[in-house]
Amino acid sequence: MIRRRVVVSGDVQGVFFRDTCRRRADEHGVTGWVRNLPGGTVEAVFEGEPERVQEMVDWAREGPPMATVNTASVQEEEPEELTGFDIRPTPGGF
Repeated sequence: MIRRRVVVSGDVQGVFFRDTCRRRADEHGVTGWVRNLPGGTVEAVFEGEPERVQEMVDWAREGPPMATVNTASVQEEEPEELTGFDIRPTPGGF
């Protein structure tokens, strides 16, 4: 099991990025979460089998059809053995 944190920037809020991400993660058997950040970026954490996590990272670099991803930074982290995939609230209540 591996864990990757991805932060994407561009036109990534208001384009169904989080909902599409959650559905794809569920389809791929990947656990974790996704949320909007106050600066207009989206942050996601993916945990699971390396191939499946990489598929989600690759997807995040493109996003859903209405998104325009300019950058995607990826960071490896220690797995926390999360269960399910959630859409989390924006930090600071935005």
